[in-house]
Amino acid sequence: MSDKRQRARVQGSWAKPLHKPQQPTGMPSFSYYNTLSWKCGPRSFEFHQPADPIREIPVEKVIENAGDYEISQGPTGVSRLRLIPGFLQQEEADCMFSKLLAELPWSQKTNYRMMGDAYEEPRLTCWYGELPYTYSRSAMQANTQWHPVLTTLCLGVEQKSGHKFNSLLCNLYRDGKDSIGWHSDNEPSLGPQPIIASLSLGDTRVFSLRKQPLPEDKGDYTYVERIRIPLTHGTLLLMEGCTQVDWQHQVAKEYHDRGPRINLTFRTIYPEPERPSGRFVR
Repeated sequence: MSDKRQRARVQGSWAKPLHKPQQPTGMPSFSYYNTLSWKCGPRSFEFHQPADPIREIPVEKVIENAGDYEISQGPTGVSRLRLIPGFLQQEEADCMFSKLLAELPWSQKTNYRMMGDAYEEPRLTCWYGELPYTYSRSAMQANTQWHPVLTTLCLGVEQKSGHKFNSLLCNLYRDGKDSIGWHSDNEPSLGPQPIIASLSLGDTRVFSLRKQPLPEDKGDYTYVERIRIPLTHGTLLLMEGCTQVDWQHQVAKEYHDRGPRINLTFRTIYPEPERPSGRFVR
């Protein structure tokens, strides 16, 4: 026997056989799982109709043309909008916008949330009327010193709308970042079905409305009707009937360049009803 074969046999005799891991007690072998997986037959599926009907999100409506619009009718009554573009001619609107922007006593109002947290409105305002006006748990004091331009505009709005107004909330949106969130003008001091006449001066902003959800929706606005109205320079919008009961409105922030816009909201205000101390009115 050669030395090479002799060495191979000696080395082989030293090598030990590989250790086989023992199967854990009580566990099926691999062949069991393999057999089980292949023996599973095809599964059948049955379609069941959903318990709740499938609801579609309504398409947002856009109103741009002059006219009277009945936007809803329900148990509370009829909600109506009247859109009057060109209520003021371009030159007249330009002149009034410049004077009001420069001469009204604009200031930033501080409001309070339900838990008492203070915040500043993201716009400037001023108030005209014989009575104070309270909203968002903060009051604006009575102011009977109407600017002559506002007096002229109020008379024109009353003649066009057929309604009388005794007060005015002025809003200045300085740029696209200024806004007002979802709300209704439903303070007790405005009466049960307030009529609001909104006159826009300056840059165009989108005025949005959404219908109040049904009671069974528990405050979910996903499936409510929505309307958007681009309010241009010199446009008058009237909200009548149950609009403040059945709908909310807002002017949302816009993330592109917008110039200043003045919004004059003429309304009729009544003495606020007495309420128990310690309770807030929106």
